[in-house]
Amino acid sequence: MSILEDLYYGKCYPSVRIKPNDPQFMQITQQISDIMETLKMKLPENEYTLIEEIWDLHDILNSMSSASAYIYGFKMGAAMIIEVLGWKEGVIHKEC
Repeated sequence: MSILEDLYYGKCYPSVRIKPNDPQFMQITQQISDIMETLKMKLPENEYTLIEEIWDLHDILNSMSSASAYIYGFKMGAAMIIEVLGWKEGVIHKEC
């Protein structure tokens, strides 16, 4: 693992600390919970289990995507500092 991956997955736990400030976040989270509860009541257990499996896989993909965005953002921030200080241009590609 790279140091950035260790930072993301390791002792600092930035993935746990990140909480969206968007006011719709809690509303959408509640809507998802309500829908999942409705499905749990209406569907046979084996069918609801499939939905839970899909949800778990989606969480894994979301975590992987967040990690990639975090690492890229960290690298971009470091590259901006290097460029601002006039050390080196083009540390990461110039197209954002």
